Amino acid sequence: MSERTPPVKLIILDRDGVINLDSDAFIKSPEEWIPIPGSMEAIARLNQAAYRVVVATNQSGIARGLFSMHALNAIHQKMHDAAQQAGADIDAVFFCPHAADANCDCRKPKPGLLHEIASRYEVSMKGVPTVGDSLRDLQAGYVVGCVPFLVRTGKGIVTEAKGGLPPGTTVFDTLSAVVDHLLTPA
Repeated sequence: MSERTPPVKLIILDRDGVINLDSDAFIKSPEEWIPIPGSMEAIARLNQAAYRVVVATNQSGIARGLFSMHALNAIHQKMHDAAQQAGADIDAVFFCPHAADANCDCRKPKPGLLHEIASRYEVSMKGVPTVGDSLRDLQAGYVVGCVPFLVRTGKGIVTEAKGGLPPGTTVFDTLSAVVDHLLTPA
């Protein structure tokens, strides 16, 4: 009799505005990366519930020359360190370094990053929760079958006010509130 591996439970989070404070001037250095209160603890609770937490983020500041790959790696190292200090683990970070006019497949709202995640984890994106603060985050997930969650942190309040959210989008104040919802037994 062969043992069956349990299916991977994934959640996909945008970075800026969901995990950390956002800035219209971009997060260009580790010093500018500041976690939203409660976000690291929310990720730890997801891990405790057997979720693998994956980040999918547009980082056009690289193409714009605002920061280097070295700086981006240092920012992500700070994020991983902050997660570990809270007892959390971010499994992977997928990012698009291209500018909006590059017409690449990986820049959200296009679903390229999500296809990469599906391929890496050998899973369908159908039903995978995706959390973002902008319409493009939700659109990228929706087209591949993810369940969209909008948070009001970052650009979320403005995004909610503009409307036009993908069908089935649920809105919460914070990532922590999304996690409360996901971990509450039905």
